[in-house]
Amino acid sequence: RSLDGDFGLALALDVQTGLRDDLRILVMSATLDVERISALMGGAPVIQSLGRTFPIDIRYEERWQGMPVDEKVARAIREAHASETGSILAFLPGQSEITRTAARLEGHFPDDTDIIPLYGNLSQKEQDAAIKPAASGRRKIVLATSIAETSITIDGVRVVVDSGLQRLPVFEPATGITRLETVRASRASADQRAGRAGRTEPGVAIRLWHQGQTAALSAFTPPQILASDLAGLALDLAHWGVHDPSSLAFLDAPPEAALKESVALLKNLGALDESGALTSQGRLMRGLSLPPRLAAMVIAAAGEGSGKKAAMLAVMLTEQGLGGNDIDLDDRLRRFLADRGERAQAARKLAFRLLDTVGDMPAANDLPSEAGPLLLHAYPDRIALQRGARGRYVMANGRGAELAETERLAASRMLVVADITGRAAQPRILAAAGIDRADIEERMPHLIVQQDQLL
Repeated sequence: RSLDGDFGLALALDVQTGLRDDLRILVMSATLDVERISALMGGAPVIQSLGRTFPIDIRYEERWQGMPVDEKVARAIREAHASETGSILAFLPGQSEITRTAARLEGHFPDDTDIIPLYGNLSQKEQDAAIKPAASGRRKIVLATSIAETSITIDGVRVVVDSGLQRLPVFEPATGITRLETVRASRASADQRAGRAGRTEPGVAIRLWHQGQTAALSAFTPPQILASDLAGLALDLAHWGVHDPSSLAFLDAPPEAALKESVALLKNLGALDESGALTSQGRLMRGLSLPPRLAAMVIAAAGEGSGKKAAMLAVMLTEQGLGGNDIDLDDRLRRFLADRGERAQAARKLAFRLLDTVGDMPAANDLPSEAGPLLLHAYPDRIALQRGARGRYVMANGRGAELAETERLAASRMLVVADITGRAAQPRILAAAGIDRADIEERMPHLIVQQDQLL
């Protein structure tokens, strides 16, 4: 369940209770926790629409236990391609596994078979290639993440290969870090994946785990509200005048610790006042449709005359893969600005629309600014100072962070960290930009604290 979906339902129920008792609410999903949602809605009736499905032969494959997931999936695909007809859809946890699986499959099939990836940060043209039916006389093998479970229908699929894994974001309030965890898919997800094989004719679903493990899977995928950064939700709650989230009928209440950290962040960004009420800055941030940190950066940078570059940087950071995957955000931003591809051009148009929302600001010195000084407005708590060895840093929030010694950026004395992963003991920097003390003195002088110590 998405965070926005849960919040939208809670608001709708609140309106129904307090303002519109004539309001009718319909909740629809292919994987619904029916009993809990019906109870939340006052015992609402449940309507089931089974639709038209064809028989699906579910098979369990146990021969390759202990092998890397990409090797297991590649073996299952090769066998299915030889023994079954039609196109094949394989579910893998992430982009890296898809890339490795595609490499293992290369050269193993006749010329009538296409191997096509499908994940969130592909261009629309690339996603369309995965979705459209295979041409007459051809077969295709689609290697997909969980994006293909419910939101996209892929025509012509008769065989599904399910790794049984998915990758989910997990937010840690204590560190402010969102890390990706590879976990077992839920029973609801496994059923959705298998169902993709029976849309147009009888199909086959091959599950790469022991049959007895199915009963031990969680019934549903954990809702996003329990494991997400809640800064955006906290901003929306303030916009709607909700000071106490428990006053809303959430199916799962937002975790108290995560919400408290999010409120503290919004106050530091100027989006909320000390009472928790939305400020004019907060209203402008909410109108940008960006994560709060990046919205604050765009607004502050526009006032400095660097709004265009900040908007480009913000869009690049929200769209995975734009500008490549280099850790150095200055390098990544230069590639993004030079990219003439369809996806990059669409992203730059979005950046200009963000600037229209902010309004006319000074244009002096626009674009020459480096990424690091701009990121100070978004991540003041992640200013990182080198401590001893190359690539070892301590951030302003007191947490350590590491870069591989081979990274050019690892020689920088000071960084601003925009993306970081890993557990609290060993966080690894994924995206950062260099800064110096003068940048902090110019843009964030209030962060500098001088202390006299007697040793």
